[in-house]
Amino acid sequence: MTRTTTTPARAAGRVTGRGTGADTGRRRRLLTIPGVVGIGYSLSWIAGLAVPAPSPRFGAPGAEVVAALAGHGPAVATQFALTEGLPAAGIAVISVALARAAGRPGAAGAVSLPGRFALVSGLAAAIISALQFGLGIALTMIAAPGPAHLLYASVDRLDGAKMLALAVLGASAAAMTALPRWLRYTGIGLAVTITCSGLVYLLLVASLAAAAGPALVLLLAFMTGCGIMIGMKADPRDR
Repeated sequence: MTRTTTTPARAAGRVTGRGTGADTGRRRRLLTIPGVVGIGYSLSWIAGLAVPAPSPRFGAPGAEVVAALAGHGPAVATQFALTEGLPAAGIAVISVALARAAGRPGAAGAVSLPGRFALVSGLAAAIISALQFGLGIALTMIAAPGPAHLLYASVDRLDGAKMLALAVLGASAAAMTALPRWLRYTGIGLAVTITCSGLVYLLLVASLAAAAGPALVLLLAFMTGCGIMIGMKADPRDR
């Protein structure tokens, strides 16, 4: 009888191989399109908030807006690109991914009611965000107080409309059993906080502007979590 001997080196190689395979699997799950987009969404926002760009107060008159933004055009444009332009694409990708994830348990190609709401509200928020980016770039080129006031107020009010659309997105995700429980709870928290924040921005209530802080934190956690979790559950062909 021939006995096969496993040397320590061979055993270590097998263990290392399994560990490497597991690590590679995790990296692949994180590097799906939704996963990368979800992480990129938060990174873009964080980078945008770090840009030293002036931010006039709610309801500021045109002359004050022009004076605050004078000489800061590149910084303001960069901030709008990082907080409105790139995130617009991120919202669109995540909303489509959520709609697809919600449709998997049913018939092939079917999208559930929460999935439809997520798709419509997410795409609406993405369009509004892209429009805000365009208005923000135009604002950096305006020196007349009247148009500057109109543009600045429009960006703020559109922010309110976008937040209400994102509230619907969060509430829709909360109804999706395909998502983990913690992420559904995050969607509920997002829907509540960002609704309050959206009303503040729609009505330009300067004294309550700080309400956007908790909503933003939950939004970043929600978008990143959705991207990663949907990517981990995606069919390998979708990756």
